[in-house]
Amino acid sequence: MTGNLLARLGESFLLIAHEVGGVIHLLFKVLVALIPPRFDRDELWRNLYKMGVRSVPIIILTAFFTGGIMVIQSAVFVKKFGATSLVGWGAGYAVFREVGPILLGLMFSGRVGSNNTAELGTMVITEQIDGLRALAIDPVNYLIVPRVLAMIIMLFLLTILGDIVAIAGAALFGSVLADVSFAAFWTSFSQNLHIADLTHGLVKAAVFGFIVSLTSCWFGISVKGGAVGVGRAVNNSVVAAALGIVLSDYIITYTLS
Repeated sequence: MTGNLLARLGESFLLIAHEVGGVIHLLFKVLVALIPPRFDRDELWRNLYKMGVRSVPIIILTAFFTGGIMVIQSAVFVKKFGATSLVGWGAGYAVFREVGPILLGLMFSGRVGSNNTAELGTMVITEQIDGLRALAIDPVNYLIVPRVLAMIIMLFLLTILGDIVAIAGAALFGSVLADVSFAAFWTSFSQNLHIADLTHGLVKAAVFGFIVSLTSCWFGISVKGGAVGVGRAVNNSVVAAALGIVLSDYIITYTLS
């Protein structure tokens, strides 16, 4: 029994080490392709549209109700203690530093990262990647680098958009549920928050985009086992990205604090 348990633990450790090593190896390939820049710019623009513009509706919807939920949770205490002067600050602080980057990062991973893994995995099992190599086209330069850049750029920009929408949602729900006027909300927001609160979250957004891009690309290009393997890769990609987001959030928060 003990031997079987140790064997399974060892197998799991080796599997994790293999995946982490693969992501790191892919990272070095991406860096080499970027110095000097060697990637397909048309592919970059296609991915910016596909990954960013098409994600705007779900990001707006998620961010708006996230801001509203925060006010709903605090409305009882705001009314009880008369802490209306803290509503704008509390909503802005939570959205800028934690809720915005993490929630949007996880949403981005679920929508964009999983789709990217499935797309690359399908290209692998249908031998399209091998076809690129046969034409002397480097798949990293043509497929991976544009996707990595697109995810980093678009998650950064979508986080800015999400922050704005979440604050608007918090202000609206605060006015309706907590009797906090827009003027009082804005005063609390503008007088107590600093640019560092915003940049704190944007640093996280860029890092989260980097993590989602690398993990989704790696699990996509390392697919084995046909259609079943693609499904398994998508699942592993989303789980790995979520773990990476949570761990990096802790590290960044601890470092910048």
